[in-house]
Amino acid sequence: MSEEHYYLELCENPVQFENASSVNNVFFDEANKQMSSNPHSHASGRSYTYIHFLHRMDDKGEVKCIKFSIGNKILAVQRTPKSVDFINFIPDYPHLEFSQECKMKNASILGFCWTNWNEIVFITDQGIEFYQVLPDKRSLKLLKSQSINVNWYMYCPETAVILLSTTFQGNVLQPFAFKSGTMSKMSKFEIELPVVPKPAKLNLSERDIAVANIYGQLYVMYLKHHSRTTDSPCAEVILYQLPREGSCKKTNVLKLNTTGKFALNVVDNLVVVHHQSTQTSIIFDIKLREPDCALNVHQPVLPPRSIHPYRIPLTGIDSSSWSVFQPDIIISASEGYQWYLQVKLPPTVNLLQDKGKLIDFLLRRRDCKMVILSVCSQMLNGEDKGSLPVVATVFDKLNQVFKEYLEAEQTYTVAMESGPSRGSAARERPVRTQAVIDQSDMYTHVLSSFTEKKDVSHKFIIAVLMEYIRSLNQVQITVQHYLYELVIKTLVHHSLFYMLHQFLQYHVLSDSKPLVILCRIGCFFQRILLSTANDEIVEVLLSKQQVLGALRFIRSVGGNDNISARKFLDAALQTADQMLFYTIFRFFEQRNLRLRGSPSFNPGEHCEEHVVYFKQVFGEQALMKQATV
Repeated sequence: MSEEHYYLELCENPVQFENASSVNNVFFDEANKQMSSNPHSHASGRSYTYIHFLHRMDDKGEVKCIKFSIGNKILAVQRTPKSVDFINFIPDYPHLEFSQECKMKNASILGFCWTNWNEIVFITDQGIEFYQVLPDKRSLKLLKSQSINVNWYMYCPETAVILLSTTFQGNVLQPFAFKSGTMSKMSKFEIELPVVPKPAKLNLSERDIAVANIYGQLYVMYLKHHSRTTDSPCAEVILYQLPREGSCKKTNVLKLNTTGKFALNVVDNLVVVHHQSTQTSIIFDIKLREPDCALNVHQPVLPPRSIHPYRIPLTGIDSSSWSVFQPDIIISASEGYQWYLQVKLPPTVNLLQDKGKLIDFLLRRRDCKMVILSVCSQMLNGEDKGSLPVVATVFDKLNQVFKEYLEAEQTYTVAMESGPSRGSAARERPVRTQAVIDQSDMYTHVLSSFTEKKDVSHKFIIAVLMEYIRSLNQVQITVQHYLYELVIKTLVHHSLFYMLHQFLQYHVLSDSKPLVILCRIGCFFQRILLSTANDEIVEVLLSKQQVLGALRFIRSVGGNDNISARKFLDAALQTADQMLFYTIFRFFEQRNLRLRGSPSFNPGEHCEEHVVYFKQVFGEQALMKQATV
């Protein structure tokens, strides 16, 4: 299939590690987003740990888990259900092991999570224990603990939140937040199960739960499989928003429209759902509203597609060989590859036909600017040309984002000039994302080339230009003078002087200082123009090498009998367009013949060099002959 078919791909340069085998265990470190491998050799009594370097450890039993602290400063290794071993990797510290047992009696360690470079949490079946690691003393200090029955846990390193599954059914989730040596208990919440088992048993698995940051908010995603006896057996992803303070609430439902086994990723604030049996993926944007669905019920943004095949021979998303980790990691342990999943925006342009919805989708993506500009060009040209209302909708969406950025920038500037106020947090300068499409972007990449199209109606061109100016005015953004100049150039090129008069009379076009010549045009058409205005208009057009446009203009106001032939011939010469020079030269020959009865130029017009040039290029015989009686 062509490149345009795929909107998901694996990163070009994956992380490679020694693949999993009968003699090599591999572990994923969610805090550092890296794989650790532990080849072991019972014959030698040694085992090894690989990350970006090699470390040899004594073989004290099977390694259940290996994770480095943030920044790879301290290595933690779990071999038994009761304790975790530690090894310093800080420069000038001895690489000697030290160990910490869990404090709760008869508890088994389910796992551990690093929340800082020297802070770690043990999760046991009886609760959690929060420690500070003291590498210089080769010991740990218990900061806080909490007793609670735990079935399994989930960790989100981006927000340092641990989610614990509690109760017999496992569907009551208790989150804890960690920050700078503190542990905070957040509000617990209950996942609505499709069927309540009797008698009660563990019915919610960690395979059906993911925790991720979407649009700056923490969400718990629940993969809900409905019973086949229900009216809607298709699976759904239920999103629960988890605030730092306050209760967790169900906010979004993602309709998968099929059944089977699934896996979840989050890429560029998009929820990606992988379907195992069809080896396809679909994406959801929780900020896109579906007009025909209930509030916060979402259908896939795009049709299902496979991930773009990688250059090594691999199958699709298959649970036997691929593992998915949050937010955007896919790992093939058997092949020894770790990828980051990526969204390809260009293919979405042809897959999402609704231009308004497409722009809403693109504006929220990271690398969107050039794709958005290509959409704007596409909707103004060719077979995909949109109607004026569609064009207006797109312009309004782009300029609303532009306006919001300008307001944020202005607020920041005012705050900086007034100085920090007591008790207020330091302001951060607003980030100019790629979603900010300003006037220079539109002029350079879309409008300037659009006005030069020969196969597009000039009425549509002018309507588009005026629609963009209207959209800017609507959100009170000052229109840049080069956009007005583009309108003037287009109107003059098509001799639409009456329309130009109307635009000026009703103040559709600005009368700002950079466009003083525009004001004088308006004054001329209102019969109060100073005698020098026509000359200035001609000068502007000639400076832009619009020689024919200048000639048409001066003829339209009846001033062609008094204009300087030399000025126009000089301007024609500068264009290096021989046929344009021929046309202008012939016009003035005809004027001379009409006014004086001879096509020749008078000595006072100083056109001798132009006559010589005309003879050299076209020959003396091309000169107009004087009419004979």
